[in-house]
Amino acid sequence: MTLDDGRRVILHESRGFTIGWRSSGESGSGDIHSWNHETADSITRNVLNVVRPDDDECPDDHPWSWLASLAQAQGLHVTAEDLRSLPYEVILTESVHQWLKRR
Repeated sequence: MTLDDGRRVILHESRGFTIGWRSSGESGSGDIHSWNHETADSITRNVLNVVRPDDDECPDDHPWSWLASLAQAQGLHVTAEDLRSLPYEVILTESVHQWLKRR
């Protein structure tokens, strides 16, 4: 969330996301994961699939009330409705951006 003064507040960063490559161990028969074809957009889509609620009890794309409580714990005066009107951002670390450039 970006504040009016330009400061960025990260509400939730306790979940990680790993990209890897697996092989059966036999020469030439490895399961080549699509990691070589990953982009910032594809990683963002995958992260959103991980952080969005996966049950039918939450009708929203994101747990806005919970996110608002995280913001309030940081001293921000914001409601779930306020957050719902903002863009939801996935912020990739600098190491992910560097990895994408090196592939």
